Amino acid sequence: MNQKSIKPLLLAILSAYAAQVTAVNAEVIKLENVEVVGTTPLPGVGLPLEKVPANVQSAKGKEIVNQHSNTIADFMNNNMVGVSVNESQNNPFQPDVLFRGFTASPLLGTPQGLSVFVDGVRVNEPFGDVVNWDLIPVNAIANMNLIPGSNPVYGLNTLGGALSVTTKNGRTHKGGAIESSFGSWGRKNTSAEFGGVSEDNSVDYFISGNYFDEDGWRDYSPSTVKQLFGKVGWQNETTRLELSYTGADNNMIGNGLVQKELIEDFGRSAINTRPDKTKNSMNFLNLNGSHWFNDDVQLTGNVYFRQSNRKTLNGDVNDDFNGTDALDLNADGEVDSTELATALADCQAGNNSEETCSGALNRSNTRQRGHGFNTQFTFNQPLFEKKNQFIVGMGYDFSKIKFSQSTEYGLINASRGVDALGELSDEAAVKLNGRTTSWGTFVTDTLSLTDQWHLTMSGRYNHIKVENRDRLIPDVTDPETLSGNHSFNRFNPALGLNFTPTQALTMYGSYNEGMRAPTSMELGCANPAVPCKLPNAMAGDPPLKKVVAKTFEVGARGQLTDNVRWSTAVYRTENHDDIQFIATNATNGMGYFDNVGKTRRVGLDAGLNGITGDLSWNVGYSFVRATYQTPFEITNEVNSSSDGTAIQVGKGDRLPNLPEHALKLRLQYQVTSQWTVGSNINTYSDVYVRGNENNSHRANDGDDEHVQDSGKVGGFTIVNVDTRYRFGSSGWQFFAKAINIFDKEYATGGLLGENWIEGGQFSGNEEPSKLLMVGAPRAGWLGFRYEFGAKQSLANYDKD
Repeated sequence: MNQKSIKPLLLAILSAYAAQVTAVNAEVIKLENVEVVGTTPLPGVGLPLEKVPANVQSAKGKEIVNQHSNTIADFMNNNMVGVSVNESQNNPFQPDVLFRGFTASPLLGTPQGLSVFVDGVRVNEPFGDVVNWDLIPVNAIANMNLIPGSNPVYGLNTLGGALSVTTKNGRTHKGGAIESSFGSWGRKNTSAEFGGVSEDNSVDYFISGNYFDEDGWRDYSPSTVKQLFGKVGWQNETTRLELSYTGADNNMIGNGLVQKELIEDFGRSAINTRPDKTKNSMNFLNLNGSHWFNDDVQLTGNVYFRQSNRKTLNGDVNDDFNGTDALDLNADGEVDSTELATALADCQAGNNSEETCSGALNRSNTRQRGHGFNTQFTFNQPLFEKKNQFIVGMGYDFSKIKFSQSTEYGLINASRGVDALGELSDEAAVKLNGRTTSWGTFVTDTLSLTDQWHLTMSGRYNHIKVENRDRLIPDVTDPETLSGNHSFNRFNPALGLNFTPTQALTMYGSYNEGMRAPTSMELGCANPAVPCKLPNAMAGDPPLKKVVAKTFEVGARGQLTDNVRWSTAVYRTENHDDIQFIATNATNGMGYFDNVGKTRRVGLDAGLNGITGDLSWNVGYSFVRATYQTPFEITNEVNSSSDGTAIQVGKGDRLPNLPEHALKLRLQYQVTSQWTVGSNINTYSDVYVRGNENNSHRANDGDDEHVQDSGKVGGFTIVNVDTRYRFGSSGWQFFAKAINIFDKEYATGGLLGENWIEGGQFSGNEEPSKLLMVGAPRAGWLGFRYEFGAKQSLANYDKD
């Protein structure tokens, strides 16, 4: 193979897998000091970082493995600037990931503002745009980029940023590894991977698998996660094809928020009610290809099929208990114990179950099947005798959704589980079919005006159509039907300018716009007159407007010395016609989706990383002020500023459960050539809880009608440590990891609401309460890893 013919192929591989600058990378491998990042979802040629007008953060799969992160969300939370999590589900595979005040969450009803791609395929689920982190196996990841802002090239839902993940193949990740660990909470984790190339060097292959099982640290919270990934590739001098498969079969318990009173009575492991099960399964096929027509023109594309099934089973308090206030009250204004016993007996007898049963089992089933393609042409040809990269592309996605839900009444038992009695609710039943069709075309061009000035112009046109069909109320004239057709379209532009006066300094400024369209789920729960409780019911679908985000960013990055690098960025993102879930009741979670006008995120990201002798270190600070900019009203009786029914959210009020300040420090010390010790130290400031969107709730001074606690959750600092010892060149490693080593009691967020539980038992009374997203206590794990087989770096690839 001659040098000229392999040049395009090498360029493609290097750009997709080369080491990239990152504020979190203490072990980055530099290839000729050229740092290249992808600028589109599809793996392709990419651009030198100095020409990218954004504060991109990158990480290699090796870093994730070395820190023994369960998910990429866990790694991002511990290492990436501007990222934090809400433990809404309190399961290691189900966090809400926050970046610059925007969210990627597995929970329906959470306003989603980040897009996530795996090998060029957007994996936000069609129903609700949610992101299931448990469906992305960590030991299949080669690298990932976190791209900030509303970059229109990344398409729908890119309001605050995009996460682009590239998976391993047998050509770049030869050899194998087997790893097993165990420790706290009965956790057992085993993973394996292997990759290689055929003797004639034309075919490569990679396969990995993960098995995770634990009892969980909360009561009744076991989880099992099983993941499988495989890829086979073929290439010649100008063309490469890759076919990958990702499968998952996961059973997870996410017990969610817990009222403060239960924590005080039974400890932080307590739960409200149970069960809270989520079963996710997936089959995902993706065919990627690239072809060089000559040294300067490349075609890349993919075709995919993705099928996922999500089943939930939630044991909850029956919010309609005593809905007509038929039960007698005692002198304290509480439900009389005799009346309560009579009501529960009536429930067991099947009499008026809707109001006499204390518990309810809410079931849902979401089946989603989608397919589509993405393609792009890249031209690395001079324009006006100036260096230029021009990319034009398009994408098409189609999905079918089948959603159903039901509610079965029952009794809450002594362990706060729900014993079902076979009585179903007619009003809670939902059967919805949805179809979503979207397509988009984009262009992006980066022109080097001089050796120091680089101009980037981009734009994308998106069109999306959402069709809902109600299988229970097919009559489209019925005001409570879910049926309806909705379409949205928009052209989103972007402009960026980079100034690189020296190799050690880059300054940039950019403006970009992105959009997201309302999903089938949001459109099916948009009627104020018929509120719903997600994900368990929907009713009515008045049209919602699309959300448009507009972002300004200025920043700089560079090198202080050969071993010390820095970056900083200031940004402002404003959402227009933002969609929020508007609560209509503080007790039962009922509400509807609506456009609430403008919301704004203004912030700063700063990072510094380097190597001092045997010590590698990374420090990052982020500030984000996320505020409402348009006044609106939310029903909440327990907020102390309430008029008895509602609170008024005003301009400048902060969004809930988003920390303004975050400081992260990663230290890694090479004790010997075989032994390393590392630590992550993360500090977050306090947050306003949900239900206190007006930031005006105050701790109770004796009025029993209001919550007895403040409308905030305090800030906290968490310290994790890890170590790894290699046994010479044998391939064997010993590793250990401990989290929250000082056993800090903390919460990542909360909610002002009401509860029915007193002293651990169902009381029949609604009492004000503050519910918390409790953080995990101190825990530790240890394990062994064995690496084997030939390994080869990209730097030596052309010697094959």
